Formats: sequence, C-alpha cells, structure tokens
Amino acid sequence: MLINISFHFDYYPLLIVVAIAWLTPVMLSLLKLKKIPVVIIEILLGFLAGKYLFGNLSEGSFLTLDFLALTGFIFLMFLGGLEIDMDQILASLPRRRLTASRFLKNPLLVGSAQFLFAIVLAYAASFLLGQIVHIPNIWYFSLIMVTTSVAIVLPVLKDRGEIGSRFGQMIIIAAAVADILSIILFTFTAFIVKNGFHLKLLYILALFILFFLLYNLMNRVKNVPVFKKLSYQLSQAASQIRVRGAILIIMIFVVISQYIGKEVVLLGAFLSGLALSTLLHRERSLMLVKLDGIGFGFFIPFFFVMVGVTFDPTALQEFDQSLIGFLTFMLISLFAIKVVPALLWRRLFGAKKAMAGGFLMSSRLSLIIAASAIGLDLGVITPGINASVIIMAVVTCFVSPVIYNWLSPAKLTEGHKIIIIGGSSTAVLLARRLHVHGKKTIIIEQNKQRCKEIKDKGINVKLGSGLDEHLFREFKLRPDDYVVIETGDDERNLQISKMLRKEFQHEKIISRITRFSLKQKYEQLGTETLDVTQILATAIENLIIRPTTYHALVESFENFSVEEIKITNKEIDGLQLKEVPFHKDAILMMIKRGDSFYIPHGETYFRVGDILHVFGTDTALEHTRQKVG
Repeated sequence: MLINISFHFDYYPLLIVVAIAWLTPVMLSLLKLKKIPVVIIEILLGFLAGKYLFGNLSEGSFLTLDFLALTGFIFLMFLGGLEIDMDQILASLPRRRLTASRFLKNPLLVGSAQFLFAIVLAYAASFLLGQIVHIPNIWYFSLIMVTTSVAIVLPVLKDRGEIGSRFGQMIIIAAAVADILSIILFTFTAFIVKNGFHLKLLYILALFILFFLLYNLMNRVKNVPVFKKLSYQLSQAASQIRVRGAILIIMIFVVISQYIGKEVVLLGAFLSGLALSTLLHRERSLMLVKLDGIGFGFFIPFFFVMVGVTFDPTALQEFDQSLIGFLTFMLISLFAIKVVPALLWRRLFGAKKAMAGGFLMSSRLSLIIAASAIGLDLGVITPGINASVIIMAVVTCFVSPVIYNWLSPAKLTEGHKIIIIGGSSTAVLLARRLHVHGKKTIIIEQNKQRCKEIKDKGINVKLGSGLDEHLFREFKLRPDDYVVIETGDDERNLQISKMLRKEFQHEKIISRITRFSLKQKYEQLGTETLDVTQILATAIENLIIRPTTYHALVESFENFSVEEIKITNKEIDGLQLKEVPFHKDAILMMIKRGDSFYIPHGETYFRVGDILHVFGTDTALEHTRQKVG
C-alpha cells in the first residue's frame, strides 16, 4: 500500500511565516536592537504580511496557518510552565510560625498577597474603564489586566546579574505565582462563561489529578534500571526518546483538556510544562535547548505572526472619541496594578527599588495576548478591546524594562562580582557561563577593537590594563570578589597577581599558567593557578575513565553546581547529619574542618565553622545556605 502524498499543497504562506521568523532576529541583531523582544517585531511583520501578502490565500491555507498557530500557542504555554521552577516555589513554603517580618521576607507569601491585591485593583480599574467603553465581562477583563510575563522578567534580571539576588528571587517567584494563578482563574472563568456552573466544571480537577499522578509515576519509573538504560541509549539516537516523551506529555494533557472544553487547553498545556519541569532535573538544560528549538524555532513564530495577520486596527473605531482616553487610562492602570502591590517590598528594599520591581512585572506578552484571543472567541471582550490589548502588550514590553533600568540602574561596581583580566575567547566563554548562574562579571581588555567586539556580544567590558590600580579602585574591589587573570602572557599574569597582592592584599586570585616552572612563584603569593596542560590531561582522563560523570557535570552546568557553604548557624552546631533535613536536590560531598577533610555519613557531627562542599541545583544550594548560614 502506497502513502498518498499530494504535492499540490501551497507552501507559499509557510514560506512567508518562516522567512519572517528567520529575518526578525537577524534584523534586530544587525541593527543592534537586541533588547527589543523578537515577538513584537513578528507581530508587526505579521500585520504587514496579512495586509500585503496574504490577501488572496485560500481557505485551506488559512486553516493550515491557524492549526500551526494553535500548536505554537500550545508550545508557548507548555514552555511557560517549563520556565517555572517548582522546587524554588516549594522551598519558599513557610515552615515556622509566621510573623510580620517573616511574611515580608517570604517570596511565595508576598507574591501571593501581591497577586490578590492586584486582582482587587484590576477589578476596580476594569469597572472604571467600563464607564468609558462597553466591556461585556468586567471580571474577565480584570483577569487580562492582572497578567504578567515571566519571559520578559527573567532575561532582564539575568542580563543585570540579579537572578541570584534576594530582590531578583522575590520578583521571579511573584511573577511565577501571577502566571500560575492567572491561568487557573482564566480557565475556570472561561469555562463558566461558556457552560455556566455545570457539573463538568469538576472535570477540570482531573487535570490537576493527572498532574500529581504523572509526577509520582515518572519519579518512580525514572529510577527503574531498565528505563534508565533505555532512556540513556535512546536519548541521543535518531529516536530522541526524551523529546518524544515530552511531546507525548503535552499531547496527553491537551487531548484531555479538549474533551473537557477547548477553553481548558490553555491550562492543560501549561500544566504539561509544569509537570515536566518537576521531572527533568539533571537533563533539564539539554532538554530545554531541544524543546526551545522546536517551539521558538518553528511553531511559536506562527502564533505571533498570525496575531499580527489577524490584527484589525479598524476595530478601534468602535470607541469613537473615547479611544485616546481609554488607551491612556488602560496603560496607567496596567502599571498601577503591579506597582502599588509591589510596595510591599518597600521595607526590605526601599520604595524606589520596590517600584522598579513593580514596573518590571508590568510587562505583558504571551499570556495577555492568548487570554484576549480566548475572550474574543467567547464574546466576553469586543474586537476593539482585543486590538487594544495587543497594543498594550507591545507598549509594556518596550516601556517596562526601560523604566525598571531607570529607577534601579545597574551598578556594575556594587555587590559581588568577578573581574576577568584579558578578553580571550576563554574569558568570554567563562563570562557567559557565569552569567547563566546569575553571577556579575566584568572583563578588562586593553585592545580597543577586541573590547568593542566583546561589548557587542552583550558582555560587561572595560577598556584598560590589568596593571592599572585606579581601575580596581573604580570597580570597588571587595575581599570576596574573585579576580581571574587570563591575559595569555605568563609573565604579565604574574605581574598583575603581584600588584593585587601588594597594593590590595587581595586573596581571591585565579591565574592561568602554561609553564609549570612558575607555579612555585604563584604559591608564594598565595594565588590559585590553573595549569592548562594538566587540566587538558585531566579532562581527557575523565572522558576515558568516567565518561558518564564527566558529561553529566559538563552538560548540566546550567542547573547543577558545587558550592562551599560555611556553617554559622549555632542551632546546627552539635547535630548529626541524619538530624538535618537537606534539600532533595542537594548532595553533601565533603566537610572541611580546619585543615582536615571528612567524607560525611549519617553519624557525622556538624560544628560551627565547618565548610560544606555541596553539589546541587541553585534552589537546593540556596535552601542549604539558609539552613546552615
């Protein structure tokens, strides 16, 4: 039996959309406009394509584009769930009796309180907006107003090296809570609008039951030796079993959601991402690359381009003379809804920084557009309001990060930082890898052309010499700041190391050496050295002797790392290891006490001043620091 393949399908519209998807990031890069979200330009180019290139498309072609756009929307919600670190949220659950001080310091509780406050403000703003124009469903419109965008918040914080900071964690968890609660409320509201208070409403709970069943099942299955062996053997082969498994999870949630109601697909896709987020762990970074490639590389651009294609500016005519007033008040409301609740952070970070966080959380993107599209389909918002929402999404994505950076300017010299002397390719790679961990880095490069090249890559760089004492004073070099010397010249590296030890009495210095004969001179200075020849030999040895461990550490560096954590908590002093509940993703590898090292076991006693060598996720390491620090 032959498969009936027709070659009469019209690929022209797909060519246009794929061309837009490819052209947009290239154009932004060439014009050095990398701060502008790609999806905004995709919407604009989609509008132009719909107006000038898609005028004569057949109904079948539009049906295909709609299918791909819907798949892109599903992937977008899935990846939105995948972005949320559930371990981080669960680690924030209160474990001690609540006081006002502990409440304000707990990111999960404050984030939840901010969301509830924002809902009240959004409803009040929606009611007032309803006095200007006709809004069919005030409650649904208030849910649209209260959304935020983790996809905008995360890159801004990462670019500034604030992800690991206390303030950054507060914003991230607050944005994640807003995403989760918004999607749940959207789903129930949309279902009730369409079906009323029907018994089928309880079917939505089946998705949550499925979420917990899948989580428990996969946690058990992944530790079965046969499954682990198959997963390892098939993950890199043509079968790509882990990617196929991820797609299977998405389809299970989406199909069940469709049986309940098409308005539940939003929640189903999101929960599939959230479920996979809790299961990936060590494979997370590599899997994210592959899933991002499928989503943002192909399907998701169809969604945003089709948002532009279907955007109808003439729908705004329904507002007549009230258009400017409506859009202005709506924009002010979108900011106020996030900024006013953010003042709960005022006691911890000051009013200005708290307001800056509120403005950053005011950025809206995918969720607000998706919710608006669903509302238009349900008839709870008008075409004019839908068009207004798309315009507001574009405006807030541009304006919110700018206001955040203006109110809370990034101070390169403030806080903990790593200074890298020399702008070699190794230095650039190191800066990028440290950036993934949320570490602030500054490269010092004396070649003007090379300095410009590094700056164009979006990396903090300063033109100057590593021997310039004034430069380090300008950077406010602190005792806990690491200085990595990588100039490519052994003698120059040694001179810089001597200057730092003599003039600043600085101890945290790491220098690269290529000649073993210099090692003794560095040891006399108390400087850590990296012998390139020895490191290369060790890496090759690991690939031969312990390849699985080596690949696991190298490929999962984005999510797992080793950290030295000092015990300062007197409540831990004298307790045994078995008496201290560590995070499930933290492994205590070694204990340093004075000049001695110990391999820990259940009977090992902790002492104040011990240095723990812990391997784990960022969340697990933060949990450990809070427990023993």
